Formats: sequence, structure tokens, C-alpha cells
Amino acid sequence: MPEAALDTEAGPVPPAPRNSARRRTALLAGGALVTAAAVTAGLLAAGGPSRSAYKQTPADGLRHTTVEVTPSGCGRGWTDPEPGQQVFDLSNTSGAAAEVYLTDPRTGAVYGEVEGLAPGTVRPMPVTLGNGSYAFKCLPDDADAVTGPTVRITGGGTVKSGPAAVPVSQQDLIPPTLAYQKWIQNRTIELANKTDVLRAAVVRGDLAAARAAWLPAHLVYERMGAAYGTFGDADAAINGTTAGLPGEVHDKDFAGFHRLEFGLWHGESASSLRGPAGRLAKAVEALRDSWPEQRMDPADVGLRAHEIVENTVQFELTGRIDYGSGTSLATARANLDGTRVLLGFLRPLLKTRDTGLPGLDSWLDRAQHTLDAFDRDGRWMPLADLTRTEREKVNADLSELAERLADVAALTDVRRTA
Repeated sequence: MPEAALDTEAGPVPPAPRNSARRRTALLAGGALVTAAAVTAGLLAAGGPSRSAYKQTPADGLRHTTVEVTPSGCGRGWTDPEPGQQVFDLSNTSGAAAEVYLTDPRTGAVYGEVEGLAPGTVRPMPVTLGNGSYAFKCLPDDADAVTGPTVRITGGGTVKSGPAAVPVSQQDLIPPTLAYQKWIQNRTIELANKTDVLRAAVVRGDLAAARAAWLPAHLVYERMGAAYGTFGDADAAINGTTAGLPGEVHDKDFAGFHRLEFGLWHGESASSLRGPAGRLAKAVEALRDSWPEQRMDPADVGLRAHEIVENTVQFELTGRIDYGSGTSLATARANLDGTRVLLGFLRPLLKTRDTGLPGLDSWLDRAQHTLDAFDRDGRWMPLADLTRTEREKVNADLSELAERLADVAALTDVRRTA
């Protein structure tokens, strides 16, 4: 994937903001603003419906207001403001696609957004509004942003507006990204040292020592999950799986920690594992030496915090990438460590934007406590040994955590403001 150019000497050179529908999920809990993704209700199929084809009679029982999205009429149509839960049906009658935000015109905080609104289409923006001032901001592709008239809601009583967040800029994300890159650099050194211990044990034929050294080295790598996208081909060489390999565990391209895991726990000889161990150590050393020249994309760091746990649920908690060691739960625990580290660097931005941050921290603690119960003095229980109740609790805790981390991905998504 393309990376931003981050230079600690000459200063950052950020890439142009990108639309990213994968980040704009509908977040209905945890304190994140509500967004409408490009796939909302399937309205973009075959270019989306025309305005005349869009049913104006709401089936959801909510108040609907049709709002115009054009450079000359941004926000036109909202003439009877009322508080409460409601839907704005955004109608793009212009000739260009646009992003649309409902904002606080004073602070720029965003209450709702729709991206990729194609010409001639109508899309819903669900929001809850209390007393306050609001304005639509229309951002046509390849044109400057236009802010519509300010609309004031009064008489809302106890109705409170839904959560809003001030957009994060590319520049906001550069300091935490640089700090995280430096943390990763130290981990690559630790990884190289522990991998050398693993290789040495294989080379001298001490497979018991190699099995003991495998997990500590592997967990160092697992804690570095937010940087995987920057590792490129090194990730497959260090932590590749059999996915897509026709020969599966016997494929010549099966490499890295999992290749050694399979051999160490399936009775392979030391001589047959010396080659894979040497190649793993060489790949780790190359990563360590090249990392200072790598540049992470600041726009991705918030998304990575979510993806680490999402991938944990998908791969570790299903046992799909356990090749014999039975340490999936240890890997899941290391993934939580990596998530905490990244959130620590992002926390200054999140503290003023994410009202659900205390809840997120509580779920991190809960998930950690759940996983720690399966650590028996460094000997982790295999997934297969868990009771059904224990499996259900692990899955529930990590799945809820992944949902809450989706808020972080949305709040740290770089949005256009001009």
C-alpha cells in the first residue's frame, strides 16, 4: 500500500487525502459520530437511484428532510429545524460526486457524514440533534468546500445531540505515527535478538530449547501488528501462513515462524529446520536494518488499532493459524499489548474526541483479564482445552473490543475540511 513520506529531518510530506469507505462504518455506540458508508442501504448499485425514484415516505417512522447538495445550494431545504432523532435525505443534483458533513459551524465538529454521494443520487444521513447551531458542508470532488447556511435549533428541552468529533488532520497524526515508528524500531532489535536464540537452538540440534525459544520470539512480532502493512514482503517471510500455497505446510514457500512452528511440533529433525530457521533470522535482520528508512502512512494508524483485534478474532480465536504449538491465546494476548501501545500514542487525539474512551479502556482490561486466566506460568492453554463457556467468553470479549475500536478508526480518519 502507498505510504506517507515522513521525514524526521526535513519534515513530513503528507499524501493527498484519500476516500476510504472501508473506514467509514456506521458507528452506533461507543461515542463515535454516525456515518453513512458508501454501501449504505445498497443505494449506489448501478449508479444509485434518481431523485424521483427515491421514496420520500419514510418507513422508519422518523422525520425526513430532503437537503440539496450542490455548490450553489449546499444545505438548502432545511427550513423547519426540529430537535430529536431524524434523517436528512441528501440529494446531489450537481454534476460531480461529493462528500457531505453536518457540522457545528463554530468548532467544525462533525455530527454526521456521507461520502461518495454520486450525481443524481439521494442518500440518508441519520442524526440526533439537540439545541445548537448546525451547517451542512459540501465537498465536491475537485472543488473547494462550500458551507451552507447556519441553522439553529432551540426548544429541544432535554434532547441531546448525538456525538460529534472535530476532524483529525494529516498533521495531527504525524507525531503519534513517528513515535510509533520509533517504538517499532526498538522491537525489531528485540525481535532479532530473540530470533537468534531460536536459530542457535535449532542449529545445535536442541529442539526442546528451540520450542522454548519459539514463543517469546514470535510474540515480539505479534505485538508489532500495526506496522505489518509497512513491512511489505517481509511479513510473509517472517510470519507467513499456508493461505494460498498449493502445497500447504509442505509448500516450498511456507516460511517464517509458522513454518518452524509446524516442524517443531510435528517431529521434524533439527537438520530439516536449519534452513527455515536461518531464512527467518535473515528476514528479521533485514527488517531491523531497513526499518529506519520505512515510512508509515499516518492515515492508517487509527484503522490498524481496530484491525489488530479484528484479525485476532478472525484468525487466533478460530485456531486457523495454529500450526501445532497451541499458543493462539498467547498470540491474542500479545495482540492486545500491541493495541494498547498504539492507543497510547493516539490518546492525546482521542481524549478530546472519543467520549467512549473510558469504556474502551474498560473492555481492554476485561479482555486482558479473560486471556490472562489461560496463562499457566508461561504455559498457555490450547484453544481445544477451553470449555464451551470459556470459548464463548473469550469470543464475546474480543468481539466487543473490536467493535469499540472501530470508533477509533472512524475518529482518526482524515477528512477534507476545505
